[in-house]
Order: sequence, then C-alpha cells, then structure tokens
Amino acid sequence: MSENKMPSDVDRVVGMRMRLRRRDLKLTQEQLGEKLGLTFQQVQKYEKGVNRVSAGRLFDLSGVLGVPITYFFEGIAEMVGSTTMTVAESEPAPILPTMDMEAIELVTAFQKIADKDLRKTLLATIHAAAATSD
Repeated sequence: MSENKMPSDVDRVVGMRMRLRRRDLKLTQEQLGEKLGLTFQQVQKYEKGVNRVSAGRLFDLSGVLGVPITYFFEGIAEMVGSTTMTVAESEPAPILPTMDMEAIELVTAFQKIADKDLRKTLLATIHAAAATSD
C-alpha cells in the first residue's frame, strides 16, 4: 500500500464512530457486514481504522446505520488536532431522522426493487398508511 493510501487518524475516528453506532443499534459485526455485503472481517478492519472507508461505502454505512454522513466526522477536528475545516461552520449539517432497525430493513429492501412502477406504488401505499395513522 502506498504511503498516501495508508489509513490516517481521520480513518481511525470514522471507524470508531462506525463501531459506536453499530453497538448503539445492537448489531454484531457479522450482521452489519450482511447488510453491506461484507464479511465481518472487513467490518472489523474498517472499525479499527486498518482499512479506509470509501465515499461510496460511507454513504451505504450512513443509510444502514441510520445516521447522516456528517455523523462520522462530528468532533473530528478536536480528536485529530486539525483546525482546517472544508465546510463553512456557518452552514449547519442537515438533520436526518434516526432510523430504527425496521426502518433500515424497509429502506434496504425497498432499494433492491428494480421496478420503478412497483416502487412508486409501494411508496404511495406507505404514504396512505401513514396518513391514516395521524
């Protein structure tokens, strides 16, 4: 592995945040791996900061763990001693709802449906069911 591809302190913090959220959801490394199409060893390497988490994998992780991508970087400047931030501090990060396991399973299953018409029909059904619950 070349020097610039070695995991950094940021990678280790992202892995630590991944582990904290996984534990909050009471998921094992194996269960998280199944949801992401990974082995538990791969999850373990991400969590330890041995392997870097790509942008695409981070996107998948945020969906499965029910957190915004910014969750993985909260407080990171203080943890790694960096004072440089690329996002203007005046711009608040978007707040996304925290999802429980049923919601995560629903989103994961929904995303596997290739038929766009079926997805639209299911979404309309869910909206209708939610409207009757108010």
